[in-house]
Amino acid sequence: MTGRYLDQFAIGEMSESPGRTVTETDIVAYSWVSGDTNPMHTDAVFAGASPLGQRIAHGTLIMSIATGLSARLGQLDGTAIAALGVDQWKFIKPVFIGDTVRLKSTVVEARPSSNPDRGVLTRRMDVLNQRAEIVQTGLMTTLVARRASEE
Repeated sequence: MTGRYLDQFAIGEMSESPGRTVTETDIVAYSWVSGDTNPMHTDAVFAGASPLGQRIAHGTLIMSIATGLSARLGQLDGTAIAALGVDQWKFIKPVFIGDTVRLKSTVVEARPSSNPDRGVLTRRMDVLNQRAEIVQTGLMTTLVARRASEE
């Protein structure tokens, strides 16, 4: 699939990804990759005695899954140049083993940069669980190719 150029995005445009179920394997693998072995993620007995009553996914794991769900939309395949930033990211609700998350992406800015072949795309990223509750939200900004001028 070919991605879209900056000028093909409209402010307010929304896209929604398919769902993805978070597994115990996801959490265990992420614990070792990240080095974050907090018992809320890795110890079922400890987490079971916590106020949440069970293990939770790492917040940054879900943020990473959000980038993967964004990629599944295919909107920036071959047109994304670089990630520029993540801003105002909030971890609102826990995600548990077996929860299914999906991404709702809304374009909030699409502006040219000083370089005529690229521009800046900012999207509000809402990660929702299977109950349509927002579990994480924030802004992701990407440097995106612009179409060649037709002069």
